[in-house]
Amino acid sequence: MSQLALIEKTQALIAAGDIVGAESVLTELADSEGDGALMVVLEQLPPKDILAVIREYDDSKESIVNLLITPQQFAHAVVIEKQYKDLTRTHLRGMMNSVIFREDADPIEFLTAIGDLEGGSEALADYFTEKWSRVEAFARSGTFETVEDDGEILSEQALYQSAYVRPRVDLDEVADQDWMQMAWLLRHELPDLFIEMLIVLRAKARAFDLGLDEEEMPEEEDDGKVETGDTDRGKATPAARDDDEESAI
Repeated sequence: MSQLALIEKTQALIAAGDIVGAESVLTELADSEGDGALMVVLEQLPPKDILAVIREYDDSKESIVNLLITPQQFAHAVVIEKQYKDLTRTHLRGMMNSVIFREDADPIEFLTAIGDLEGGSEALADYFTEKWSRVEAFARSGTFETVEDDGEILSEQALYQSAYVRPRVDLDEVADQDWMQMAWLLRHELPDLFIEMLIVLRAKARAFDLGLDEEEMPEEEDDGKVETGDTDRGKATPAARDDDEESAI
């Protein structure tokens, strides 16, 4: 089968909702013609089709697409994931963890590629939505503990001032291939992106508390005081609401 015919078949399967079938076609290509042939095809698939495959992450098996996708291809897929309107962020977190922390990957390269795109910091904020108060605690104290949380958060200026402090927690202590490791890498390896993400996350939390869509949020000064007590403790989740976004499904 020619590459053009294979791409058309893959896209037809995705359009029909047969994601397993589409991934099977791509896997057969890699098996028969090698990883290089699959990478050539992935370069020609639009981000929305790549996203349709990689967001269906299943930790019980390896996905050849997740193993071979490049940082740039992945970043373009990540920034449009919100079109699926998955308020639980389950698919977003699953695919980000599976790709960014894959065995041969450089997590910083993937995170940098995401941060370089418009919408990248918003996608990262969505990833951390359910862990907002603990990410705030990490920004403030360098640990993820919220036991002594007084509800106040660092101002943007204070965040930049503390961006390059020595880590209080070693990477090995949080190397869970999940949100703690992601937050640690952002704060200590890509502090500008961490701060940008955190500011977006605060806006999402404030919109949720006010019952607003994010686009409806009024402009206001950041006074450094946001109540975090009810979030990440089973009472509230500052989930984003994407009602105005066009659905990808």
